[in-house]
Amino acid sequence: MDKSVIVSLKNIVMNFDDEQVLKGINLDIHDKEFITLLGPSGCGKTTTLRIIGGFIEPHEGDVFFDGKRINKIPPYKRQVNTVFQKYALFPHLNVFENIAFGLRLKKTPEKEIKTRVLEMLELVNLKGYGAKRVDFLSGGQQQRVAIARALINHPRMLLLDEPLGALDLQLRKEMQIELKRMQQQLGITFIYVTHDQEEALTMSDRIVVMNRGMIDQIGTPEDIYNEPANTFVARFIGESNIVSGIMHDDFDVEFAGKHFVCVDKGFDKMEPVDIVIRPEDIRFKQPDENTIDGTVETVTFKGVHFEMIVDSFGTKWKIHSTKAAEPGSFIGMALTPEDIHIMHKSYASNMNIEEASSIQEGAVNEKEL
Repeated sequence: MDKSVIVSLKNIVMNFDDEQVLKGINLDIHDKEFITLLGPSGCGKTTTLRIIGGFIEPHEGDVFFDGKRINKIPPYKRQVNTVFQKYALFPHLNVFENIAFGLRLKKTPEKEIKTRVLEMLELVNLKGYGAKRVDFLSGGQQQRVAIARALINHPRMLLLDEPLGALDLQLRKEMQIELKRMQQQLGITFIYVTHDQEEALTMSDRIVVMNRGMIDQIGTPEDIYNEPANTFVARFIGESNIVSGIMHDDFDVEFAGKHFVCVDKGFDKMEPVDIVIRPEDIRFKQPDENTIDGTVETVTFKGVHFEMIVDSFGTKWKIHSTKAAEPGSFIGMALTPEDIHIMHKSYASNMNIEEASSIQEGAVNEKEL
């Protein structure tokens, strides 16, 4: 086994009642990396985290930690701590005592407790807050206390189950940066669970995209965004236009009634394929023989760009641009070969823009398994 691998999941299967929620998961997690399990609710990401933490045991498969099988090892005997969305702080204890709780259970000497708690308060930017009551703290401050309490025992790995879900947007963005800073400063492995693509892209060294109890893709944020493995990943990570096409030959694809040069190869001749084009990669101009033409239906200002929906003979295209065309105008949409991503057909091919958006919006409305 690779010495850099701290946790290895081998053929993990998990069933709840009559439903199989994990379908043969295989995953290696490396020492000192920030890895995110990303996907819609019900995809199995929290179940995977709980198996790593020892809270549940898989029905099939093995969990290895530093090369040793740990399926039967209870959570308190694993070198792992967990931070949940509900922080479970002790309201009758102040900040100092909440953080020190685990050390007191171990009967750590008082001098060492004080030194380590003060170190943790500084790490989470709560210096001087030790005497405060936790129920007087903001949500973001309470989360920092929960993180400090989890880290003070020097775990090899920290598991975080949607810990930013209860925070407002601006505080979430600030805490994303803070969590990454802490992970880099401590040099331990963080395993983070979220349905929020921005959190995953902002913090992760690698992202594991999960869907329907399986892993669809593992890669760096750049790889996941720029080279999605299938149309589900393309829909879930960022926004995409996905249309059907025909791969005539290497570097030659047909869609929207025209032939385009692309950078993809290795498909069967005349194979039906999915075409993925990011909205920010489309440039609009006067129509010509090389453009996809259509009528601008709506223009919405999004702050950093305009979002335009263009109807091209019944197909809706989404464009993100710092310039806007007039609603009702007839425009051409220009692409370079690098803007066109080809992939094999999958179940998400027939989704329209509204259905694709609902994948992410529905992620917080379904039951997480």
